[in-house]
Amino acid sequence: MSALLNAPQREAIRYLDGPSLVLAGAGSGKTRVITHKIAHLINECGLSPSNIAAITFTNKAAKEMQERVAGLMGGRAPGGLTVCTFHALGVRMIRQEAVHCGLKPQFSILDASDTVQIVADISRDSDKARSKAMQWQISGWKNAMITPAEAAQLADDEISSAAAMLYAEYERTLRAYQAVDFDDLISLPVRLLEENPDVRERWQNKLRYLLVDEYQDTNKAQYRLLRQLSGVRGAFTAVGDDDQAIYAWRGADVENLKLLQQDYPKLKVIKLEQNYRSSRRILTAANTVIANNEKLFEKRLWSEHGDGEQIAVTACRDADHEAEWVASKISAHKFEHRTKFSDYAILYRGNHQARLIEQQLRNQKIPYVMSGGQSFFDKAEIRDLMSWLRLLMNEDDDLAFIRAITTPRRGVGAATIEAIGNYAGRRHVSLFAAVFEEGAAHALNARQLEQLQEFGNFINRMQYRARREPAARVLEDLLAAIRYEAWLFEHLDTREAESKWSNVRDFVGWLGRKGEADGKNLIELTQTIALISMLDKDDAEFDGVQLATLHASKGLEFKHVFLVGVEEGLLPHQSSIDEDKVDEERRLMYVGITRAQRTLNITWCERRKAGKETRTCEPSRFIAEMGGDIRMSDRKTNAPVTKEEGRARIANLMAMLEGR
Repeated sequence: MSALLNAPQREAIRYLDGPSLVLAGAGSGKTRVITHKIAHLINECGLSPSNIAAITFTNKAAKEMQERVAGLMGGRAPGGLTVCTFHALGVRMIRQEAVHCGLKPQFSILDASDTVQIVADISRDSDKARSKAMQWQISGWKNAMITPAEAAQLADDEISSAAAMLYAEYERTLRAYQAVDFDDLISLPVRLLEENPDVRERWQNKLRYLLVDEYQDTNKAQYRLLRQLSGVRGAFTAVGDDDQAIYAWRGADVENLKLLQQDYPKLKVIKLEQNYRSSRRILTAANTVIANNEKLFEKRLWSEHGDGEQIAVTACRDADHEAEWVASKISAHKFEHRTKFSDYAILYRGNHQARLIEQQLRNQKIPYVMSGGQSFFDKAEIRDLMSWLRLLMNEDDDLAFIRAITTPRRGVGAATIEAIGNYAGRRHVSLFAAVFEEGAAHALNARQLEQLQEFGNFINRMQYRARREPAARVLEDLLAAIRYEAWLFEHLDTREAESKWSNVRDFVGWLGRKGEADGKNLIELTQTIALISMLDKDDAEFDGVQLATLHASKGLEFKHVFLVGVEEGLLPHQSSIDEDKVDEERRLMYVGITRAQRTLNITWCERRKAGKETRTCEPSRFIAEMGGDIRMSDRKTNAPVTKEEGRARIANLMAMLEGR
């Protein structure tokens, strides 16, 4: 086993004398280190799998890690081992400690659109963008563990002041619904561990060794969770790369790397610098770009893969020409080298850049998959179904109650909902509970009450079955009873209804299979669904070019990468130039470059449309920062220039940027 590992990897796996930080450069085998360390802890150190937790940022990473651990342990994952995301661990903790959080174990987990809706309701403001901005602000405070009282002191502009006034009411509303938002999944466990010694001891005894993946992406709350769980011993291995910290806008805090050194003076830092992914030329360009950032830790990636092809930089006339050029280049390269479409990726800074590229790929009959686009779960038909499932799980979830009772409409109008809402508000109970209170008869007329109670009785019957019968059967009967398919076809044109119904069938089939595989009923499945960015399903088998934003591409690798739109104002983004935050954009460029194994093509446009205007563009400073060993192609001829000319152009670019 250890023959496959290099010396620093072996050291990282075997080091157990205290907390350790493994600085793992791009493609340096970090997942290999984490999985081998888990196997080492179990096989060589006698630690029980149930005392080990590996924490990741995505379900996909967790799944890959579980599969690789199983491979090392003779084909089966050790029972009791925890490999999950931060948020999934949070759910488990809150569920087990629900009584200490003032929640029942079947609490609802609300997503972004639910929480924006709550903010809109509380603020009585119909401006969706404003509600979104206020919810984003509250989310930022919760990630930084800032309380409503502290937020009121910190608010320094109009949006944050308005958000601070709503914050406490927002929290009260969530608890009234017996619900939590995504940020609570981290902050509630942190408060529990910090304020309750019994709970802290229980979890420290349960999870005796922690491995944290993508440590540079942790926020303040996640760092405090790690500290509380690992206790004074600091029995953890954090694996990360400060050069790939690209989530500051989401609350991630590179300072956490510094904090580790301060809070754990005995921290052992191990660097993984051998890259197993890319050619030397690609690594040299990546190293040269990132050297322009201030460093917490010095490291330089190297590889035994040989020099590889030169990186090509191509100037395009405009975004249409760029899309056409990339599609043609992929077609020609695939034909010449007998590759697969899935060997290629097209990466860009913002989702809006994908539209023209998609059109060109379709024109040239090139299959593709997109990541970082709309999640399956954001589709209206899946949200409809989820509201029914949430209500079966937690009848205090008023948002789910309103969506379920009105989708499909069952003769219950806005006036009825308002009347029961006012009554429930006076009584401080959920809408569902209000329906069955004696006093409801005084707040509603007989017909209204009858309709509501009929709905309530139906939910009670389905809830009874959902705890006892296979998930798929209950779901099928639920869909039939509410006539969802018929409702779609009555309200939409045939094509749209067919597409939505097909998504519902996919979802039901997937849930049924998942219920069977995990031995879970519908109630138990519902809470876990909220954490799954569904359908991570069959992309791997599909032979298509991968389209992704640079943010979504992290952790992936491709033989041939096209990095498009590498211009000043786009990458680096104009807002980061204005706010003097180019460092994070440079890390994005570094992530883009290091996705490539064999070839890297970079394009930029001389002109680009922005709304109705067309602006003249300049190549990104990052192109000049990659060093002289790149092939610059001229738009007029698209012919490569000599190495000397390339160097001269790079020198001109550098001079132009410095002279700004």
